[in-house]
Amino acid sequence: MPYVLDTAGIPPGDRAEAVHVAMTQASAPCYVIHEAQGGDVHARMGLWDLGPANIFTTRASGIRLLRTAKQAKQDVMPVVALSAQQQSVGRHEQLARQAIVAPGGLMAVDLSAPYDFSWSGDGAAGCVQIPIDQLGLPIDVVRRAVGGLHNSPMYRLVADHVAHLAVNADRLSADPAAADLGAATIELARALLLSAAHADRHSREVLAETLLTRVRAYVRQHLKDPDLRAATIAAAHNVSLRHLYKVFARADRSLEQWIIAERLRGAREELLRPESRQRSIAAIARSWGFRDPTHFARRFLSAYGVTPTEWRRRSEADG
Repeated sequence: MPYVLDTAGIPPGDRAEAVHVAMTQASAPCYVIHEAQGGDVHARMGLWDLGPANIFTTRASGIRLLRTAKQAKQDVMPVVALSAQQQSVGRHEQLARQAIVAPGGLMAVDLSAPYDFSWSGDGAAGCVQIPIDQLGLPIDVVRRAVGGLHNSPMYRLVADHVAHLAVNADRLSADPAAADLGAATIELARALLLSAAHADRHSREVLAETLLTRVRAYVRQHLKDPDLRAATIAAAHNVSLRHLYKVFARADRSLEQWIIAERLRGAREELLRPESRQRSIAAIARSWGFRDPTHFARRFLSAYGVTPTEWRRRSEADG
């Protein structure tokens, strides 16, 4: 069970610092202020991968998480968390909005901005943390949605979904379809945030502005699909092939070359994994969309300066 922290095995005097370190590593750097002192502090935190997203759960004595503007500026990758309150009443303040989150309720937190969240007594919450670039939404749309989740007809659907993920994180993250579940969760989150921000009033503008980000997220989710090509990407986003190429040209990118680079990156990471050592390099290349092993090896050498075989040997030698 991949728990980040369980203070049951930590001396009372060290627990506050342990909670602070675990919170910083699993979620976002913030000040952790405990309602209790010394031995009365207790917490159990867990973190599970869900493909492009992750599940983070916290069960703890009274706690306050205070993220300052200075801390928020230090983050490179903006992340949004959809958090389901499980026990105790949560109090959330962000972007000049205040909210009370009862057990069973859902809140959105922009982890790239300052916030103040707390509960009193023993409490618990489980959240899905999603990099904002996976959502394909402008940051201003996400921030408009933070205080208006209840306004969306999708609120209860997503609240129940996140709560289910948190309760069953162990089993779901171990399932072979965990990455697909993560991708589906991101689609649900995107729809909720758009709805809560009333972005439907100007949906055409939002869709136009976010096409590049949405295409990038789509491609990353389908990198292993052998049928992934410009035509299928354009069809999936209801745009013409010409318009798709134009969007990438404005960003000084080649769609095909970017897809190859992302597939090479995925193959390189897989070659490092211990569980992939029994698979041939040709099989790994095919799984990432390279039908010709010679072409894959040539591309890999050009990108990384070593052949796939040399890369695997180096990684095995380095342990």
